[in-house]
Amino acid sequence: MTSRKNKTIGVTVLGAGLAGTEAVYQLIRRQIPVRLVEMRPKHSTGAHTSDQFAELVCSNSIGSNLPDRASGLLKEELRLLGSYIIDVAYKYRVPAGNALAVDRGAFAREITRYLKGHTLIDFVNDEATEIPDDGLVIVATGPLTSPALLQSIKKRLGTAHLEFFDAIAPLVSTESINMKVAFKADRYGEGEKGDYINCPMNKEQYLAFVDALVKAERIELSKLEKDERKKYFNACQPVEIIAESGVDSLRFGPMKPVGLTDPNTGKRPYAVVQLRQDNLLASLYNLVGFQTNLKHAEQKRVFRMIPGLEKAEFFRLGQMHRNSYINAPKLLTPTLQLKKDSRIMFAGQLCGVEGYTESAATGLVAGMNAVRMLQGKEPVVFPPETMIGSLLHYITFDGHKEFHPMNANFGIFKGEAGLKGDLRKEQIIKAARRTFREFCDSL
Repeated sequence: MTSRKNKTIGVTVLGAGLAGTEAVYQLIRRQIPVRLVEMRPKHSTGAHTSDQFAELVCSNSIGSNLPDRASGLLKEELRLLGSYIIDVAYKYRVPAGNALAVDRGAFAREITRYLKGHTLIDFVNDEATEIPDDGLVIVATGPLTSPALLQSIKKRLGTAHLEFFDAIAPLVSTESINMKVAFKADRYGEGEKGDYINCPMNKEQYLAFVDALVKAERIELSKLEKDERKKYFNACQPVEIIAESGVDSLRFGPMKPVGLTDPNTGKRPYAVVQLRQDNLLASLYNLVGFQTNLKHAEQKRVFRMIPGLEKAEFFRLGQMHRNSYINAPKLLTPTLQLKKDSRIMFAGQLCGVEGYTESAATGLVAGMNAVRMLQGKEPVVFPPETMIGSLLHYITFDGHKEFHPMNANFGIFKGEAGLKGDLRKEQIIKAARRTFREFCDSL
């Protein structure tokens, strides 16, 4: 391949999301020229709102930062490997308790500025309608891959791609939140010093809210979408779908009040809606766990029933969109290479992982392995005892009765026989850290 900037292109990366930009960084840090192809803003996805690389669509939280949580262990491994995405995330971190949340605008602008201006990157702002027939290729076009490229992938792979639905939560302006009703606190933390804004509900308010939520008008789905509604990914279920499963489902889910005390009553609320800071200026907050497919007018009407949000100004309303992913267990090796064509790798949510950090992790692995192949080395298989390795093992294990996207969790580890609960988790974490150090030393 030839390039406007470089005589020779080492790798072509399709997609400038979290996986694609992480893969690109792993290549250019080792002085390998890259062609990066991204269709936005020339062609919209229907969910993204900017022309920036690595735009965080659904939430500004990149998951727990605690070392004894699966997401925290995954971040630990990524930082040891020099993850660009995680480094930038910490640079633009905003208060979110024990979670790593970022100012999504500043985060995306930093990544875009650096990569667009890099001399080793040939940036092509156009839609990729097919996978290039020569050279190493990393396909990281994400769950909102264009229909044209999806059809090309389907034709090449000889199998239908799989689909599920995803949804994003609304954003409200901070100044429109009534802090005489709402209060700042983290679960089990100090009152008035917490990172979350909490909107408390009593039983009467909660029941009225759930009733209105279930009855509210939704954006009409096509017949195909209705038939495939069972493919909602659990972690991103629209709030109205959760409410349909039972009157208390929200109170034991995203609206659980545990660990919180309303300073106005001195008691634990019956239910709570939490809001998390979305930018460094703290001018925007998102409704945690409130992904939705309600019509926009209905969102305003129903969500303003939440105490403290009676006069909420919505900076962005929620929406639902279709996400796509391939049948990775049938198609990919643990190195993320295509079984039918080893020069092609898949990364990000398109390969069957769920979550921002997980997407970045697969981009890093794909980038690392592309480097090794160009150096004449064998691609590496991460040990299944590590968090990255267990995730890759899960999405490429050809023994699932039915394959669905997966995020980092301790349930995908084998663990030691007979151990349960915290003991099992402690054993997994110790083994993962020990094995990961040994693995890094062997690279």
